[in-house]
Amino acid sequence: MTADLPAPAAGSTDGLLGAAQIRQLAQQAGVQPTKTLGQNFMIDPNTIRRIVAAADVAADETVLEVGPGLGSLTLGLLDAATAVVAVEIDPVLAGQLPATVRRFRPDRAGALTVVTADAAAVTGLPGRPTALVANLPYNVAVPVLLHLLATVPTLDHGLVMVQEEVADRLAAGPGSRTYGVPSAKAAWYARVRRAGTVGANVFWPAPRISSGLVSFVRQPPPPTTADRREVFAVIDAAFAQRRKTLRAALAGWAGSPAAAETALRAAGIDPTARGETLDIAAYARLAQHRPVEPRPAEHPPTPHRAG
Repeated sequence: MTADLPAPAAGSTDGLLGAAQIRQLAQQAGVQPTKTLGQNFMIDPNTIRRIVAAADVAADETVLEVGPGLGSLTLGLLDAATAVVAVEIDPVLAGQLPATVRRFRPDRAGALTVVTADAAAVTGLPGRPTALVANLPYNVAVPVLLHLLATVPTLDHGLVMVQEEVADRLAAGPGSRTYGVPSAKAAWYARVRRAGTVGANVFWPAPRISSGLVSFVRQPPPPTTADRREVFAVIDAAFAQRRKTLRAALAGWAGSPAAAETALRAAGIDPTARGETLDIAAYARLAQHRPVEPRPAEHPPTPHRAG
């Protein structure tokens, strides 16, 4: 079930970009949306207002926006937050965004910082953003979200727009048909839920499918002596062969089916269960019981025989 987007609050700021203005800005920049960068620009002001309202951004927050494009969502975020840090991979769009803000929000121009970079590789950001609000490119949505949650610890909450199928996967719980690697890894960082659906007609160009909104709130990872990489390694192994029992699917991870069974039983997990039945806490327990590979035995040097 997906909830409807909340209605915009009374007194919402007008002056957001519509279809004609977006196309005009694209023409001025000499930009044509490309599938390579997953560019679909929002052209419906009402949708932008509703997304900003659903993100529940406080007036004193700094918002991280990924892929601001031509600035339609950026203006809405500047109306709601104290500052926006926008990460844009396209240098042409990154270069035009400050001018767009000066034109449509001259009093807020100083509140925008643009970082020209790939969000999936960025390691440091100015301003200590506490909220992520973004229309993520469909082809890189999951790795970008997981990377930012891992590398920007100040992010407390957020709302991202992704392909609807990806939204279902991110928000799925154990036992669900759509529960998988994205669901389990996202749960390591945050409580994730579906927050609505956005139709294709609010974008230019219109994608072939609807988009889903995903909301998250940061939470501590489950208790474990294993680190994140070790937990993610067992998640990857479990879902690489998701139709198999965990005893069989984790044989390579543990060293053998018998070793996998030993680790599973030590973690309190049924060896005949499958990966989609485990929550993130179970994966965290399992990771700390991975068998330690024995070191090769050291053989004494062969005595030299006199000829």
